[in-house]
Amino acid sequence: MKLTLGFSPCPNDTFIFDALIHHKIDTEGLDFEVLFDDVETLNQKALRAELDITKLSFHAFAYVAHQYALLDAGSALGFGVGPLLISKKYTPETLQAELAKENHNLKIGIPGKYTTANFLLGIAYPGLQNKQEMVFSEIEDALLNEQIDLGLIIHENRFTYQDKGLTKIVDLGDYWEKQTGCAIPLGGIVINRTLDRAVQLKVNRLIRQSVEYAFAHPKSGIDFIKAHAQAMEESVMYKHIELYVNQYSINLGAEGRKAIDTLFTLAQERNIIPVVQENLYI
Repeated sequence: MKLTLGFSPCPNDTFIFDALIHHKIDTEGLDFEVLFDDVETLNQKALRAELDITKLSFHAFAYVAHQYALLDAGSALGFGVGPLLISKKYTPETLQAELAKENHNLKIGIPGKYTTANFLLGIAYPGLQNKQEMVFSEIEDALLNEQIDLGLIIHENRFTYQDKGLTKIVDLGDYWEKQTGCAIPLGGIVINRTLDRAVQLKVNRLIRQSVEYAFAHPKSGIDFIKAHAQAMEESVMYKHIELYVNQYSINLGAEGRKAIDTLFTLAQERNIIPVVQENLYI
């Protein structure tokens, strides 16, 4: 049986899925047609229900929970892993002064409407409404070229922005942790609810095994990870993996589910996402 599988070319995803798609583990008769896309493109594909299995932002998941169920394996949650709001021209203090002006029109580059990063930005800075959607990897350059005033960065950019002379305004992951005490839920792996229950459970089991294999053989997928990490230095690549792949990637567990449930509750209370009727999990 062949299933379509979408995930990003970022090191955390390629690290997780290497053993699965290259048959380093027994895939129990399943094959996977892999599609690589940035997270917001994957979110959009999920909205159209194009893939059998896909990575997506938890923000986007709220809009497709009727179609997809969340797997316990493969998610990206953690502490100290949140998106950063950065700038070239502002500091935290000067930004507050600008926000106090009644008619400010600050332009913010965001990595996608349905990203969890944008959800957190809306909670922390509801007054920032002039948002421009961009591919996450283009936000730093847009700041440097003064096309935008503020940038919301995710993934490996949190390791590179300072080298380019950019300033951190706030770590939205830290903001979330202080508000809730929970790990920050960034992205998860969902599976189409129309697939047989046995297939859903098998895919979950295989992704868990793939993560466990990656932890046991961390250099096994180095060529595959490098091939998709573009010009990223190997040290940055492994910092990225260490930050986003952890025990929650093996199994959400009670704490991981609590973090996701808290995210959905807060978002629903603020009318940022629709009320979800379905059970989120497989």
